[in-house]
Amino acid sequence: MIARITPALLGGSVPAIASKSDAHRLLILAALSQGETRLLMEQRSEDIDATISCLRALGAEIEILPDGVVVRGIEHPNENPLLDCGESGSTFRFLLPVAAALCEHARFTGSGRLPERPIGELMRVMQAQGVSFSAEQLPFTTTGRLAGGDFSLPGNVSSQYLTGLLLALPLTQRDSTISLTTRLESAAYVEITLHALRRFGVRVRVEDGVYAVSGGQGIQSPGTLRVDGDWSNAAFFLAAGALGNPVTMTGLSLDSPQGDKAILDALRKFGAGVEATAETVTVSPAKLTGCTIDVGETPDLLPILAVLGACAAGETRLVNAARLRLKESDRLASVSAMLRALGGTVTELPDALVITGGALAGGTVDSCRDHRIAMSAAIAAIRCANEVKILGADAVNKSYPAFYTDYNQLGGHADVV
Repeated sequence: MIARITPALLGGSVPAIASKSDAHRLLILAALSQGETRLLMEQRSEDIDATISCLRALGAEIEILPDGVVVRGIEHPNENPLLDCGESGSTFRFLLPVAAALCEHARFTGSGRLPERPIGELMRVMQAQGVSFSAEQLPFTTTGRLAGGDFSLPGNVSSQYLTGLLLALPLTQRDSTISLTTRLESAAYVEITLHALRRFGVRVRVEDGVYAVSGGQGIQSPGTLRVDGDWSNAAFFLAAGALGNPVTMTGLSLDSPQGDKAILDALRKFGAGVEATAETVTVSPAKLTGCTIDVGETPDLLPILAVLGACAAGETRLVNAARLRLKESDRLASVSAMLRALGGTVTELPDALVITGGALAGGTVDSCRDHRIAMSAAIAAIRCANEVKILGADAVNKSYPAFYTDYNQLGGHADVV
């Protein structure tokens, strides 16, 4: 799919979509709980649908409704289920330990770059607790039930390993501890997990980097829950407000544990106008000035921050970004290629980007099948002199299928064919 975008300023109001991060966790816990849970969320995505498909394979009943889903918990796990995780790293890393806690055998597969993304450390600790793997990368079969006990993980590879274990270990009969051998990066994602666990009555004690989980805990459905608004995807249209006309977004909670609400601080640092209340967040344009931002805790923001840097006066440095090479694309390389294709100036370092602001000309951008590259290029088009063509524009379906619809609703001119 190709998107042709004629430069135009965006402005107006749009609701935030449901948080993919929150939805993954709530869907899994709902499937593991007794009884029925209703999750309110108006939009889904390919990644969320991958989690739903895998939970159905494990034995959950999930009904799709116009305003969300109804999940009936797994009573009798299916034997030797096939879990197709698509391109969703969250689905894969969360459900790998969960499936091993439920099933003696489970088969896993995936597509895109998912088989190449890191999983070794999680496999290692699962092997130490009774699970074997037929191969070192997808596709593979797991054999053996995950036992509770003591786990040791690095905190600087993927917080998703820790989340997967936190979701699975309440199902085991033994008490467990998870100790981190390095500083935890992307800690806010673990806070999302802990918040979700509390909503389902699961107790986790955290002290000095050690997570203690009692085995044999019953996971209790809270009945009805609303999935948080998504700060990660909201960041694109909030950035549009800094580049064009004011943009207001509804459905975002300032109390959310999502780390990507840091987009507000980043926009302020660039010089944009930001007004945030319990009901709305509005970003207004201003003269933007380059700055230095550490993205170690919020790596998903780097692509859109790079666009802001390309439109700001002076130099912008996005640092502590080495882990972005392991995402849906090598995002340091793909973001650099995007900016250069549009006429921007960027230096790619092993763990950072250095961007010199200036006029953007427009051009053709390869999304590299990465949803955040496609959306960033569309927002960059606001400040381009000529048309922007995005190859693989349908990559947005991974997290935000209605992105171009909302883009045009705000006054954009995106023609998707």
